[in-house]
Amino acid sequence: GETYNGHLVSCDNWMNINLREVICTSRDGDKFWRMPECYIRGSTIKYLRIPDEIIDMVKEEVVSKGRGRGGMQQQKQQKGRGVGGAGRG
Repeated sequence: GETYNGHLVSCDNWMNINLREVICTSRDGDKFWRMPECYIRGSTIKYLRIPDEIIDMVKEEVVSKGRGRGGMQQQKQQKGRGVGGAGRG
């Protein structure tokens, strides 16, 4: 299919992405289109290439914040069914 090159603005849990400063290349590589922005549905994406430098920057940012996704901080705050409190019987 077509190839889209641009700056990643956002990505959601379904891998729907928004790009800016986009260059779209036709399937055969003969035609090019420049677009200010573009939305691509996640189910149509075959692969996504992200430079190693960006991945390293994100890893460093996660480490500097001291926690990843969730962790003990969030678990302590959440009181759901069967967690803590007095029994009923």
